[in-house]
Amino acid sequence: MARTIPILSLAAGLALAACVMAPSPVARSGAQDYGDYCAGCHGVSGKGDGAMAANLARRPADLTLLARANGGSFPTTRVMAKIWGYTGGKGGGVMPNFGPLLEGDLVPYDGGDGIQTPTPIRLVQIAEHVQSLQAR
Repeated sequence: MARTIPILSLAAGLALAACVMAPSPVARSGAQDYGDYCAGCHGVSGKGDGAMAANLARRPADLTLLARANGGSFPTTRVMAKIWGYTGGKGGGVMPNFGPLLEGDLVPYDGGDGIQTPTPIRLVQIAEHVQSLQAR
């Protein structure tokens, strides 16, 4: 029994050290997710000139003009719905559904209707990044 206690203590200490030393998941930014999921088609600057754009049947949208096309107001909720894949289209678009890739922590988000809706933080961050690309 006397040998068991030090061995258990050592095992517990090693388990604790492994937990402390284990790398935590790296938080991603909206710019990083945009680069991974959007820039290939929409381009780094958002103008629709990504490396894969020429291979598509329809040119990707110029994301820098979204606010201008919406009377100067950035359509955040519509942008997030399009990214997530809830746009109601019946297969007419070429934009993939990124919703499953962006699942994770939720934050309360008010899309302009006064209702705080739990929304994936990564989705909000991509929309905020796209908003930062708007033409001035």
